[in-house]
Amino acid sequence: MDNLPPTLITEILSRLTDSSDLTRCRLTCKTLNSASYDVTSFRFFCSYDRYTKSQAYPTKTRFKSAATRLITQLSQLDSVSLGVDNSLTGLDSEDGEDDLHLTDVGFVSDWLMSVKERLKMVSFIDFWVQASWRRSHLLSLISRHCHRLNVLEVKNAWLSVEGLTTMSSLTSLTLEYVRLDDENLSKLNDCFPCLETLNLIGIGVLSDPKIYLRHLKSCWWTISNAPLSLTIFAPKLVNLKLDCVRPRSLVLETPSLSDFHLILETTGSFSTSDLPHLQKLQLKSNFLRDLIHAFPCSKAVKQLRLDSIKRFRPVEREKPNLELLFDVFPNISSLSLGPEAYSDIEGSFSVGLQERKGMKGLKDFTAHLVIIDIEVTLSFISSILSKCDNLSTISLLVDHKLDPTHASYLMSKCEAFCSRAQWKWGFWKEDRKDVWMFDVV
Repeated sequence: MDNLPPTLITEILSRLTDSSDLTRCRLTCKTLNSASYDVTSFRFFCSYDRYTKSQAYPTKTRFKSAATRLITQLSQLDSVSLGVDNSLTGLDSEDGEDDLHLTDVGFVSDWLMSVKERLKMVSFIDFWVQASWRRSHLLSLISRHCHRLNVLEVKNAWLSVEGLTTMSSLTSLTLEYVRLDDENLSKLNDCFPCLETLNLIGIGVLSDPKIYLRHLKSCWWTISNAPLSLTIFAPKLVNLKLDCVRPRSLVLETPSLSDFHLILETTGSFSTSDLPHLQKLQLKSNFLRDLIHAFPCSKAVKQLRLDSIKRFRPVEREKPNLELLFDVFPNISSLSLGPEAYSDIEGSFSVGLQERKGMKGLKDFTAHLVIIDIEVTLSFISSILSKCDNLSTISLLVDHKLDPTHASYLMSKCEAFCSRAQWKWGFWKEDRKDVWMFDVV
């Protein structure tokens, strides 16, 4: 160990998944003891085991006290991650307890002042039982003191935006399962103008949220309530994953969008600017046909994936068909259908498919089969193969409950339809990962 360069030793110690191990390292040798004070990254999480030990008398040491003591010994930190493990989720907390309330500004202030000048990344996973009813002014505190911060992550907290000031250095923000006192996101837009990555996951109490971020490139937005409207203005946005329940209005001004994943229970009023660079598109909705019609003719789309939301499916609705997909997305080379989307599209199939020019360009077809009548399914697949005669890879998954004899019959018949293609077979089960069997050339 003594022969290793000091910078390498420091780098190794900075990668410890549990920075409390630094104390043990210091007892090992003088080299580790010296290097341990120069680490640049600190990670400290409260597991169930650590929590129960911290409550034991006479050695009772609170998690937050231990974290403060460790952090204030490290003058070179540029990254701090603090969290409460999921194993404590069901733990009861007595009224008034705040020993695991990690976004408490009093606790954060105790150690932040010693590292604020160098800090580039900070992450908090709070204990929801204690944080849910305590409004935190963490954002205001960080914006006043951390002028070099690039990355901020906060989970399981109630955050106020009172006193929040502009943070031009911040390029990545993640808020997950957070109650945010910014129902229109106006403060977020004003105070984080240089964001390139924004993740808003399970954010509640939003009424009319609007994102206006000119530098934003990647966004994952999952909304837990049903806002009246939702708007995204982001001219440089390339990747967008949006799960927005059922807003009355959805407006996207994202002309650079290349990869778009949209989950929408009902379509409402949906409008988008032209998407000339959109190559990958995933749509999941109860009203797929309406949603597809809402898109401008998207000639750039190469990969298309569709499905419906089973648990909210209405009884009466118009179903999409394969011809519609190629009318709106004429240049797709890869098409993937989830079980509900496949069921809808096969259900709209009668005797044969009408030819579309774009069908000749399809190279890769994946479907989660829902078989009501195996002969109808075979007829539908045969029609797809006859119209999309340049297919090279066909991946079909059958319901895991399908009788093995019927599954074997389906496989042999399908492979006979197109022996030149590469066939891939598997099984699907709701809410489980797909299981692939083998490839047949």
